[in-house]
Amino acid sequence: MEKHNSTTVERRKTILDMLNVKGQVMIPDLSSIFHVSEVTIRNDLDQLEKKKMLLRARGGAIRIDTVVNIDYRLSDKDKLHSFEKAKIGKCAANLIDDNNTVIIDSGTTTIEIVKHLSPVKEITVISNALNIVNQLISKNYPNVNVILLGGYLRKTSLSLVGPLAEKNLANFYVDKVFLGVDGFDTKQGVYTPNIEEAHLNQQMIEIAKEVILVADSSKFGRKSMAFICEPSRINTVITDEGISNEDRKRLEDAGVKVIIAT
Repeated sequence: MEKHNSTTVERRKTILDMLNVKGQVMIPDLSSIFHVSEVTIRNDLDQLEKKKMLLRARGGAIRIDTVVNIDYRLSDKDKLHSFEKAKIGKCAANLIDDNNTVIIDSGTTTIEIVKHLSPVKEITVISNALNIVNQLISKNYPNVNVILLGGYLRKTSLSLVGPLAEKNLANFYVDKVFLGVDGFDTKQGVYTPNIEEAHLNQQMIEIAKEVILVADSSKFGRKSMAFICEPSRINTVITDEGISNEDRKRLEDAGVKVIIAT
C-alpha cells in the first residue's frame, strides 16, 4: 500500500477518507501506512470518535454510515445514542400491561425495555437474545416468567436464530413484539444486516397481536441487506424527537402510531 508521511490533521483526514471507501480500518494497517505507533493511531481513532466521526471497534474503527451492511457487535452499537435509547426503552416498558406475553428482540435499544420493566406486573417474556435474558436474570424480577428460544448463536448480536428458534417460536401467540432494527426507510420498510435474523423477526411479527418498533431517529433513512417488513406491518413506532416531520407524517398517514419518548 502507499505510504504516507503526514501531520496529525492530515493523517486523521486520510483515515476518514479510507473509512468512506472501505467502511472499516484496522490499527496495525494504519500504523504501517503512516509510519507511526499503534498508540498514536489509537489516539487518532479515539479523538475522531469523540467528534462522532467514526465508531471505535475491536482492533480498529468502523464508519458511521447511512447504509448498514456491516454486522456490528452489540458492544459497538451500545456506544451510539445511549441517552435516546434509554428514553425509548422506558417508554416501551410502560406499554406492557399486567399478564401480557411479549417478545423482546435482541438489540441495544430493546435491552433498555428490560431495564425499565415494572417489578410488580406479572408478565411472560419470550426472547431469542442472550443479553436480554441475562439482564432479566440480573434484575431478578419476581413476577416475570422467561422463555428463551433455542437456536444457533450469532456472536455479534448475541441472538439465537435458525430452524430451531423458528420451530420453537411457532408454538406461541403473543400480545406484543418489540423489535429493534438497524435501518428503517419509511417508504419501503424495516431492515437488518442478517438474513436469518430478518426471517425470525418476520415470524415474530406473524404471531404478535401488536408490533412495536423501537428505534432512535438515527435509524431512519437507512437500509441494510435483509428486509424484515413493510411499514404497514408496524402498529407503533417509539423514537426520539430527532425524527423528521416527513418520516413522522408518512408513518401516521399509513396508520402507524408514532410515540416520541421524552
